[in-house]
This record gives sequence, structure tokens and C-alpha cells, in this order.
Amino acid sequence: MITRWVRDNAQHYLLRDAQARVARAQGRPPPPTGGSSFFWRRIFVPIYRLTPWPLRRRLMAAMPGSHRKHWPKPTTPAGPAV
Repeated sequence: MITRWVRDNAQHYLLRDAQARVARAQGRPPPPTGGSSFFWRRIFVPIYRLTPWPLRRRLMAAMPGSHRKHWPKPTTPAGPAV
């Protein structure tokens, strides 16, 4: 499914960017980039990092996927537990 592919790629390149930023902060060489991932590295990641959290949350909620799982409301107890 396309939404799964988008989510997997987004997670992958955001993780790679975080690893590179931590490596630079520690004075280490960043991990190799590899492949032709121009869109994800040069467009998606910078825009994502500049996007305010409330907008990110609304965008994630609008996309289908596991992050939209709704948990059932807790039921009220019907008597003593023992």
C-alpha cells in the first residue's frame, strides 16, 4: 500500500538525518547516504523539521496507518474485583 511505503521511507530518512546530526554533534563522520534519495534527504526532511508539531500531528492523523489506532474506552467495574 502506498501509505505504508510513504511511512516507511519517511521513518527511514528521518532516522538517517537524526543519526547524521548526532554524529556531527559528537565530532564523528555521518553515516553514508547511499542511493539516489534526493527528495527524501533534501526536500522532505528539512520541511518536516520546520513543520510545527500541531500541524505534523494533524497530518499524521489524516493518513491511514497504525498511528490511527483507536483504543476502546475503559469499562466501568461491575462489582468487587475479588
